[in-house]
Amino acid sequence: MPEPTEAAAQRVAVEERLFSLVLALLATEQGLTKAEILSTVQGYRQRYSSSGGNATLERQFERDKDDIRELGIPLETVEAPGDPGNNQLTRYRIPKGEYDLPKELTFSPAEIAMLSLAATVWRQGSLSGESRRAILKLRSLGIESDEPVIGYAPRVQIRESSFEPLRQALEHHHVVEFSYLKPGESTAKTRTVAPLALVQHHGRWHLSAHDLPVDEGRTFLLSRIVGPVKTTKRTWTPPEAGGHAERSLNALDALWESQRAIIRVQPGTDAATRLAKRASAVDDGTLELHYTDLDVLADELAAFGPEVLVESPQRLVDAVISRHVKTVRRHRGGTGENRG
Repeated sequence: MPEPTEAAAQRVAVEERLFSLVLALLATEQGLTKAEILSTVQGYRQRYSSSGGNATLERQFERDKDDIRELGIPLETVEAPGDPGNNQLTRYRIPKGEYDLPKELTFSPAEIAMLSLAATVWRQGSLSGESRRAILKLRSLGIESDEPVIGYAPRVQIRESSFEPLRQALEHHHVVEFSYLKPGESTAKTRTVAPLALVQHHGRWHLSAHDLPVDEGRTFLLSRIVGPVKTTKRTWTPPEAGGHAERSLNALDALWESQRAIIRVQPGTDAATRLAKRASAVDDGTLELHYTDLDVLADELAAFGPEVLVESPQRLVDAVISRHVKTVRRHRGGTGENRG
């Protein structure tokens, strides 16, 4: 039987692949290995080769795992008892107990009727076509699964753990302290600030605050706050002029508009599909991306591996190359020096 064509894989949307992956991981208690996922789940199996050479597909799976966790879905990894650290034997699963609707949640008769109707649509959609064939293939591998996959509600996690203590400090005008790790630095520094606003910009949360030791305004990316936020007993007097959130967003918008990256992507790849959604096409295979944080973008682009080539600006080129070099060094298990 011939290997599936690349064109067949391109017809599977990212959303459909993620949805199929969640269904597969919900359908088994023992979890699935990477090989079982790549060979059976819709969106992967079309490009899977039983003879090997699935490095690009494995990188795609690693990115999809991060996307699922960012949605608040509790994806777990379970190492093989007799061979810990062996990635080929590691199993992935979504614990059903952590994905069920809360037991204390109740619904009125009208709400139950509407949910029942929605459940019917879910059952027909989630286990039709490719999903049913995937369940059958899992069973053929000797993997027990449950169907229909129904009664599960995604819990979308849109805030970092630092959000709530910062929100409370903002509400009660308390000064806070936290450890903040800037890109390129190995040690986090303690920041003491008076929070002014919490804003979300292009999917990321930022804190606009007055940095007390330097007596200047600063904007902090919440994802770079490491460790707990400490609320001090010190209080601060809110400035008479409001509109801090609006000014912070305007500043971030201006920064985003002024910073542009030119990248080349391989047509038909996962990078092309994902990045094209928020980029402007310059020509065939070349995209222009706006960004606010160079290091955040560098992390994202480096994760696509050879699917992306950064052309400008040079700082972004250097940042992506630096990440690739670090990856090579980690895989070599040393310093990355030439070994002859």
